[in-house]
Amino acid sequence: MDVTARIAVIGVGNEYRHDDGVGWAVVARLAKRAEQRPLPGGTVLRVCDGDPARLITLWEGAELAVVVDAAHAHPGRPGRVHRLALEGARRTPGGATSSHGLGLGEAVELARVLGRLPRRLVVYAVEGADGSLGTGLSAPVAAVVAPLAERIAAEIALCRVPPSTARDGAVRP
Repeated sequence: MDVTARIAVIGVGNEYRHDDGVGWAVVARLAKRAEQRPLPGGTVLRVCDGDPARLITLWEGAELAVVVDAAHAHPGRPGRVHRLALEGARRTPGGATSSHGLGLGEAVELARVLGRLPRRLVVYAVEGADGSLGTGLSAPVAAVVAPLAERIAAEIALCRVPPSTARDGAVRP
């Protein structure tokens, strides 16, 4: 991750598997929004396929990482958004599961063991309706993209992220 990044927003998924692309869609919406209304300094927007090593690399060193991913829940309600917050080194609670082979929980646990968790991790899991091959989100999932992007923008705007201390001991703004 960029050494000046203090806040990382990461969209997880695959834009070629319908609703699994919701994380990417939210990040794209935030990028578009930032053209008119900038996000806090030190914020980076990234997308990832869900590979645990890539996720860890993207959030490493961040004070706050916000991850948006598609989820499956039973019983499911497409478009429902779950917010999970992780402070320190606790593992994420159960409930909705990632649509990827290795779940976000495994990436979090691996990062915890390696000492590479962000200081704060917030996960937005959006229940999907269609994970088949193809592009475009289902109507209930597409309907939450704009409000979720605004919710994330508001959350990170209110976040008072202290300056980071680099590995070399220098304080980063």
